Amino acid sequence: MTKQLSRYVNRDLSWIEFNRRVLQEAQDERNPLLERAKFLSIVSSNLDEFMSVRVAGIQDQMRAGLTKTDFTGYTPIGLWKRLIKRATNIVYEQYSTYRDVFSSLEKEGIIIHAIKDLNIVQRKAVSEYFHEIVYPVLTPMAVDQSRPFPLVHTRELYLAVLLKRDVDADDEETLFAIVQVPSILARYVPVPGRFNNKKLEYVLLEDVIQQYIDTLFNGYTPFSVNPFRLTRNADLTLNEEGAEDLLEEIEKELRRRRWGIPVRLEVAKGIHPLALETLREELEIEDNLFEIDGPMDLSFLLKFVNSLPGHDNLRYEKLEPVYPREFDETDNMFEVIRNRDVLMYHPYESFEAVNDFVLQSAYDPEVLAIKMTLYRVSGQSALVQALAKAAEAGKQVTVVVELRARFDEERNIAWARQLEKAGCHVVYGLVGLKTHAKILLVVRREQGTLRRYVHVGTGNYNDNTATLYTDIGLFTSHPIVGGDASALFNEVTGYSSPYEWKAFGVAPTDLKEKLYRLIDRERMNAIAGRKAHIIAKMNSLSNQEIIDKLYEASMAGVKIDLIVRGVCCLRPGVEGRSDNIKVISIVDRYLEHARVMYFHNNGDEEVFLSSADWMTRNLLKRIELICPVFDPALRVMLINMLKLNLNDNVKARELKSSGLYEHVSKENEKPFRSQFEAGLITLWKGQV
Repeated sequence: MTKQLSRYVNRDLSWIEFNRRVLQEAQDERNPLLERAKFLSIVSSNLDEFMSVRVAGIQDQMRAGLTKTDFTGYTPIGLWKRLIKRATNIVYEQYSTYRDVFSSLEKEGIIIHAIKDLNIVQRKAVSEYFHEIVYPVLTPMAVDQSRPFPLVHTRELYLAVLLKRDVDADDEETLFAIVQVPSILARYVPVPGRFNNKKLEYVLLEDVIQQYIDTLFNGYTPFSVNPFRLTRNADLTLNEEGAEDLLEEIEKELRRRRWGIPVRLEVAKGIHPLALETLREELEIEDNLFEIDGPMDLSFLLKFVNSLPGHDNLRYEKLEPVYPREFDETDNMFEVIRNRDVLMYHPYESFEAVNDFVLQSAYDPEVLAIKMTLYRVSGQSALVQALAKAAEAGKQVTVVVELRARFDEERNIAWARQLEKAGCHVVYGLVGLKTHAKILLVVRREQGTLRRYVHVGTGNYNDNTATLYTDIGLFTSHPIVGGDASALFNEVTGYSSPYEWKAFGVAPTDLKEKLYRLIDRERMNAIAGRKAHIIAKMNSLSNQEIIDKLYEASMAGVKIDLIVRGVCCLRPGVEGRSDNIKVISIVDRYLEHARVMYFHNNGDEEVFLSSADWMTRNLLKRIELICPVFDPALRVMLINMLKLNLNDNVKARELKSSGLYEHVSKENEKPFRSQFEAGLITLWKGQV
C-alpha cells in the first residue's frame, strides 16, 4: 500500500532541494566554467548558514526533549536525520563536481596544484611567501595540562597537528596543537608559471602551512596534520523587552555568538583517528560530522574566480545595467516622478538611479525630510553618504536601521553610528519585529504645498546586490501611496493608533488578511464561473494558512502559477486539492529576488510589489509591506515579467507532488531562458 503524501512539503527539506538546484548549476556544462565554480562557492555559503541557523535550531529542540511533530509531520529528531543524510549527499556531489570543474579549468590553464607537484622554482617561491608573509601571522596553540583547548571560531579553517618530541626517542606521548589558517590572507597563493607560460597556477594556503608546519614547533616532529572546521549556532537570542539599549544588546549577543554551541564538524577525509577523537571530545560534538574529500570551505572560490585576470570566455558575458530611460535626459527626477510613475528592473536597469534620487534630495533646497528603511547595505554605500549629507544640510533625516539583519549586524551597527554622528535620527524599529520593508519617502515643498515622493522596492537598498539579484523598484508621487508611507514611518518611529491603510498591506497588522481577501476574491470569481487567475513570485512559501487558502482556491477552480525560487511547502499537483497549482523555481545567473503578485480580479487586473515572502516570519514577525501598482502601463510591464518567468524552459524546474523538482520540458519549443532573453528590457518596457 502506497504511503499517503503529507499535505505539505517540509520547509527544511525543501531548502535542501533548493541548494541541490544551485549545485545543478555548477554541474551544468552549458554554464561557463568559472561561473560553475562560483555556484560551488554558493552551495558552501548556503550550507554554512543553513547549519548555523536552521539545523542549530532543530538541535536546540532535540536537546529540549521536544518530540511533537510540525505541521509537515516531522519530529525534530526525524527531521534532523533526514537533513543530515541529504546534506551529506549534496557535499559528496559538490566535491565530485569540484574535481570535474577544476579538471576542465586545468585544460584552460587555471591550475590549483598540490605542493608535491610543484617544480623547484615554484617551491622556492612558495617557501619565500611562507617565511615572509605567512609565518609572522601564524600562532601555534598547544593543548596540555597548563594550556586548555583554545576557542575555535565558527566557520574558520584550522589545522589539527599531532606531534612527538625529538629529544627522547623512547617517549611515546603524542602531543596535540591547532593552528588557525589566517583568514586575513587569501586562500589561494599564486606561483610562477612553468617555463614562463601563460597559465595561472596556484597552491592553497593551508597546503603551504602544512608543508612548513615543522617551523612552528622547534624540537618536535609533526607526524599528522589535518584541516578541520567548526560551525557554531549563530542565532541571536535577544532580550529586547528588557534591553535598555538594543544596539548594546546586539553587540553583546554578537560576542556570545563566538561561543555558540557546536553544530557541525568538518574534517579532512582520512583524518588521523587520534586527532578526530581529540576534536570530538574537546568540542563536545558527537554527531553531524562531515568528511571532506578536497579543499575545505569552497566559499573561497567566489573571490578566487573574481580575482582571475582575463579568461572572459569562461565567464558570463558582462552585463552593463542601463540607466532608466525615464531619467536619462533630465536633471530633475522630481519632475519626472511628479508626471508619471517609474518602474525599474534590476540588475538590467541601474540602481544608480536610486542613489541619484537620494543625492538630489539631499541637495534640493525644497526637500524638507527624507525617511527610509535600511536592512542590508553595501560596504561603501552611496546611499548612506547621501543621507549623511542631507542631515548635514539641515534636512530632517530619519533612518530605520535593522540591526538584526542576520550576519550583517556588525556592519549595520557601524552605519547606524555613522548616521547618528552626521545628525540623522536613527531608529531601530519595534520590539520583537524586524523591519524588512523597503521604502524611501521624500517630502518636498512645491508651490505652497507639500508633495510626497516614494520609492518602494522588493530588494534591499544595496548597490552591490542590485547587480546580482533580480528586483523591482517603483518610484511614485501618488498621494494615496504617499499618505500610507507617512503613516508607516509614524508607526515605526513613534506612537500611533492603528491606521486604516488606503493602498498598503502592512505586516504584522493586516498584510496576511489582505492576501486572504485577494485569494478569496479569486476563489469566489471561480465559483461564480468567472475567469480566476493568480500569479505570485517570491523567494519562499511556507506559511500553512496561506497554503491552505491557495488549496481552497485551487479546489474552486482558480488557476494558480507560483514562481518560488527557494523553499516551497505547498505540494502541487495533488488531485482534488492542488491540481490547478503549478510551482516553478528559476535558478540562474542572477538570484531571483523580486516579490510580485498578480490577481485577475474578473478582468480588472491588480498587481502588487512586496518586500515579504509568504512565510510565517514575514507575515507575523516583521514589518513588511505590499504596495499596489496603480499605473496600467506599469502593471502590463510586470505581467510581462511574470510571463517571461513562466515561459522559461531552460533554467526553470517544476515542483512535483513528490516534493522533488524536474527541469521544465516543453517539446518542440524553442529554448527560452528568461534571464537571458535578447532585448529583455526592450521587451519588458514595450520600447520599439
